[in-house]
Amino acid sequence: MIDKERSAMQTIERTSPIPYYEQLFDILKARIEGGDFPAEERLPSELELCREFGLARATVRQTLAKLETEGYARRVARRGVFATTPEPASGWIVQDAEGFLESQIRHGRTGIETTVVDAGFRAAPEHVLEELRLAETDRIFAIDRIRRLDGEIAMFSTNWFPPDAGAVIADAHDVLDGTGSVNNTLRQAGFITEAARRVIHATAAPPDVAEHLDVPTGHPVMRIRSLSWDQSGRRFDYYETWVLTDTVPLEVNVTAA
Repeated sequence: MIDKERSAMQTIERTSPIPYYEQLFDILKARIEGGDFPAEERLPSELELCREFGLARATVRQTLAKLETEGYARRVARRGVFATTPEPASGWIVQDAEGFLESQIRHGRTGIETTVVDAGFRAAPEHVLEELRLAETDRIFAIDRIRRLDGEIAMFSTNWFPPDAGAVIADAHDVLDGTGSVNNTLRQAGFITEAARRVIHATAAPPDVAEHLDVPTGHPVMRIRSLSWDQSGRRFDYYETWVLTDTVPLEVNVTAA
C-alpha cells in the first residue's frame, strides 16, 4: 500500500518548466525505487494515472514509454505494465536526453572522472553556428572535456552554447572544475530539454582529438553530434563527442509500440 502522506507530496507542479511527463516519470520512478511498486507488480493503468494526476493520456503514455526505455517497467501484452529493476548500463544510452555523466550515475556507474581541458568564449566552426542559428559576432561559450571511466580515457567532447546559456556555464565553477553537470546547471537556469537530435558517425580521429584521447591519429572512434532545444524551440546546447567504444559502448534501447 502506498503511503498516502508521501504520495500526496508527489504531485504535478503545473507552474514548473519541467514537462509533465518528466515530473510523472520522477514520481513513478521514486515509487518503484522506494518499494511502493515492487518488481513484477503491475503499475496503475493509463486511465488510473490520468485520473490520479490530472494528465492527458498521451502524457501518461510518454511517461510509461520512458519508464520502459530506462528499465523501470516492462509491458506485457493484454496484461499491462509491470515494475522492474533496471540493470546497470554497460555503456551510454544515446537516445536518452541526458548526457553521459548523468546517464552513468543514474545507472549506478562510478569511477567517472572529468578533466576540463579548455573553457571560454571563442569562435565556433561554421556548422556549429548553423546548428545554433548564431552569427560569427555572437559571444559563444565552449568547453572541452576529457572523460575517464575507471581510469581509462573514454571520450573527448566539446560543448558550444549561445550567449544566454554560455553565461550560465561561464559562472558555474563546479562545471568548470569538472565536478558539476552541464545538463543539471542548464536545467536549474531554465534551459529544459524538450528534445534533442543526435547523429552518430564512425570515423577516424583527427590529430587534435587523437591527442586528447591518447590514441594514434586516424584511430577509429564514434563521433556524436548533438543539438538540444527547449519547448519554445530555443537551441541552447550543441556538442561533439568522440567516443572510444571499446571503453564505453553505445547503447540503444528498443521498446515495442
